[in-house]
Amino acid sequence: MSYSARARMAFLMTFAVYPVVVVYASIVSAMTPGWEFWQRSFIIVPLMATTIVFFIVPFITARFGAFIAGRKAS
Repeated sequence: MSYSARARMAFLMTFAVYPVVVVYASIVSAMTPGWEFWQRSFIIVPLMATTIVFFIVPFITARFGAFIAGRKAS
């Protein structure tokens, strides 16, 4: 069974992003007791977007580019 490059990237992103989301959510929740969900999301989303764009995606593409492209690493 062959997976597309998008599926492989989604697989890697899930494992990379999930722990960061949990950490950010825990920190923001502890710092903002009593806030509504949308208010916390207003803080978490920009943090997540910045982390994904500047750290997670470059890390994944640099380390797992061959896997994503579907070829063996040399």
